[in-house]
Amino acid sequence: MTDETSPVLSADPAAMTARAREVIRLNIEALQALESGLDDGLARACEIILSRPGYLVVTGMGKSGHIGGKIAATLASTGTNAFFVHPAEMSHGDLGMLRKDVTLLAISNSGESRELRDPLIYCQREGIPVIGLTQRPNSFLGRNSAVCLTMPQVAEACPNGLAPTTSTLMTLALGDALAMVLMDRRGFTAEAFGLHHPGGKLGMSLQSVRDWMGDRPPAPATVPMTATFAEIVSAITEGRKGAVAVVNPDGTLAGIVTDGDVRRAFSRDLGGLTAADVMSPRPKVIGPDARMSDAIDLMTQNKIATLLVVEDQRPLAIVHIAELMQAGYVS
Repeated sequence: MTDETSPVLSADPAAMTARAREVIRLNIEALQALESGLDDGLARACEIILSRPGYLVVTGMGKSGHIGGKIAATLASTGTNAFFVHPAEMSHGDLGMLRKDVTLLAISNSGESRELRDPLIYCQREGIPVIGLTQRPNSFLGRNSAVCLTMPQVAEACPNGLAPTTSTLMTLALGDALAMVLMDRRGFTAEAFGLHHPGGKLGMSLQSVRDWMGDRPPAPATVPMTATFAEIVSAITEGRKGAVAVVNPDGTLAGIVTDGDVRRAFSRDLGGLTAADVMSPRPKVIGPDARMSDAIDLMTQNKIATLLVVEDQRPLAIVHIAELMQAGYVS
């Protein structure tokens, strides 16, 4: 008996590029087949998930499990309470996570993964609806699913037809489609996404200015319109924001004096100058409930280093570009 071996791909860059393009083409064709064959099963799956008060538990073995973990993370960050549980762990005590109010999303390309049998049997016994995601609707998974999301049977990009490639891509795409439809059905907003995703540049940009200021923001440096030039410079220095808000007698905003305004004032007689003489009377301002991305855009578009946060015409804080860069809001 002789061992059969696959032909070795040539080291020629053109051959390797051609093979890479073939893999991508096979993936594209698989996604096209998935899109054209999609039926109302996904809509029925969404309605089950939306009707259930508990979590959506995602499970899958091997590569399906890796994809399932990503799908669970996408669902959780877009408004659907979800988490991933390894199917083998369920057979050793974690079936207790499957309460009667949950829904199970089980992923298996063949639908016959041995590790899924215990969770599927448990769900049948406890009346927990199962949404199956497989290429084989007549498999054990398909037969035990309230809704079976069936993927087309297409060839894997692996030359031996073994390594999950096109099948995992279709699984990921179908999981993303499920998450996005649920997101739209829930009316999940960008602000809500920011609450679920406060870390990273994207999450920070979705936070509100009020979130950035915190519960007890330090009071911004302010001076009255009658403040002398020396008092203006002292307030800017103590405030450490490169600017000071000028306020009317009733505390409402009248203008702003920045470091640049101070430097330009040195060309004049400083003796009798007041804040009213030096200030910019129409400064750029933003409300505390605006997104941080809007604040950054306003500063960038107007080429300013400081931005006043104003509520009820009164200054609440001063945002400085250096702070945003230090905190990672601006690169």
